[in-house]
Amino acid sequence: MAQFQFDPAPMAYIQKSFTSPFKFRLAMFSQLPLGFWIGMRVRELNENRCVVTVPYKRLNKNPFRSTFWAVLGMAAEMSSGAILTMFTFKQKPSISLLVGNQTGKFIKKAVGVTTFVCENGQEIKAAVAKAAETGEAVEVLCPVKGYNAAQELICEFTFTWSLKARKAA
Repeated sequence: MAQFQFDPAPMAYIQKSFTSPFKFRLAMFSQLPLGFWIGMRVRELNENRCVVTVPYKRLNKNPFRSTFWAVLGMAAEMSSGAILTMFTFKQKPSISLLVGNQTGKFIKKAVGVTTFVCENGQEIKAAVAKAAETGEAVEVLCPVKGYNAAQELICEFTFTWSLKARKAA
């Protein structure tokens, strides 16, 4: 089978749309309303990494005066999911995505803006290509680290994404 080739036009579209504050907020409002309300933002998205921020605010906090763990998890998932979306959007064959497992470790309270960084874009790209070439299910581990404004590590997440090429209709 021929080596899978990524179409760069849809990838560029996703990069531009996710990093545009207006377009991203509009997409969040229509497709993921909680993402809109919590104030999640994609600050950087490229083939190697994605950076997502989420603020500490009234809607996002828990009774213990820190950001609710589920808010942190949503932003962490977006940092890996945005890379996957970029590599799979309008590609041929179409690739289905599913989070098969997730783990989280909390080190410090999140009491300000939390910045999530996923830096395994090349591993994700290779997994998408393998799924497209073989038609078999492929899993990729996506470690994500969350930092506070002082660049202190406050949490770590790992998402196991399952990818599979859809059969042509």
